[in-house]
Amino acid sequence: MSSNHPIHKRYEVGVGHTPSYQASARPFIQSNITAPASGSSTATPIEIAFPNVSKFVTVRNDGDDDVEENGMNAAAIRVGFSAQGMHDEGYSYYNHVKLAPSASFSADYRITRLYLMSDDANTPEVTVMAGLTGIVASHLTASWQGLLGVGGSGTMANI
Repeated sequence: MSSNHPIHKRYEVGVGHTPSYQASARPFIQSNITAPASGSSTATPIEIAFPNVSKFVTVRNDGDDDVEENGMNAAAIRVGFSAQGMHDEGYSYYNHVKLAPSASFSADYRITRLYLMSDDANTPEVTVMAGLTGIVASHLTASWQGLLGVGGSGTMANI
C-alpha cells in the first residue's frame, strides 16, 4: 500500500507494500553489543533501532558455555520487541525470548526496534543481523509496542 507524501507530492511504499518484503533485503549487522545486566528495578534494556522496517531478524548470543576458556561472560540473554516486555519473571507480565549462550533466534518479523538484556548480572556480547526493506522506519512508529504479547500481558518462550 502506498501513501501520498504531502510535501514532495510523490508516492512512497508503506508497511503493507507486499513487494518490499518479496525483494532481496538490505543487510544490517551490529556486533559486539553488550547486553546490560538485569535483576534490579532500574535495569534498562538496550534498544537496537533499524533505519528501515525489517524483513527478518536474527539475534545471536555470542557468549560461550565455556567461560574459563575464552573469558566471555556466559549468560542467557533476553530478546524482546518492547522495553516493557523485558521485566523479570516477578512482574505481572514479561514478553521476551531467552537465548542460552551460543544460541540464536531468527524470525520473519517486520520491526523497527529490538530490545536486549542479560538474564542475570553478567553482561554478554550479542550480534544482531537483519534484512531491511525499503520502507522507512517512520512508517512503523510504534514498532508493535503496547500490543498483547509484545509489551502487555503474555507469556515467555525459552530457546
